[in-house]
Amino acid sequence: MARYKDEQCRRCRREGQKLFLKGERCYTDKCSVARRNYAPGEHGQKRAKLSEYGTQLREKQKTKAYYGVGEKQFRKYFDMASNKKGVTGENLLQILESRLDNVVYRLGYGSSRAQARQFVNHAQFEVNGKRVDIPSYLVKPGDVVTVRESKSNNATIKINAEENSKRPVPAWLEKDNEKLSGKVIRLASREDIDIPIEEHLIVELYSK
Repeated sequence: MARYKDEQCRRCRREGQKLFLKGERCYTDKCSVARRNYAPGEHGQKRAKLSEYGTQLREKQKTKAYYGVGEKQFRKYFDMASNKKGVTGENLLQILESRLDNVVYRLGYGSSRAQARQFVNHAQFEVNGKRVDIPSYLVKPGDVVTVRESKSNNATIKINAEENSKRPVPAWLEKDNEKLSGKVIRLASREDIDIPIEEHLIVELYSK
């Protein structure tokens, strides 16, 4: 799968807002958006007014950047959301929130979704007692996500858990810091998702 390999902070500057792709750095004065709040490139300070299509496209690109998802997989999620009952845009966000790497991040065991994705790739977590090394694995209500016993001494995960212990955990998840685990109580609803996304613009884009 294609991966964005350029400086992550350029993506935030392109969207004109923090996407929290660099973990703790995003909350400090080192944040590129705070220092240079304009788009990257030679003409970055001359922001052109976006067309309707441009606005919809930027919303899709922003959402992909938030969750670290490529175009092919994002389109697959949109098709899944379209075939489910309910509002397509809300279904799409629910699917994205259900990714295992996002759940690990939401539980506070990863400082960013990118780091959480790396942890999952390196088989640091298990779901319902079984090792899972696929970041795109979609969790279900009742699933228990745990740091594997053989990986429980991972210093970075422990530090993250301690530093994020006071960070609110979404209502659809239940966290056990002592056991370094979390349980999926239910799937995320639109009210649970605090990311500033206008999902209807994505639906309009794909509906053209």
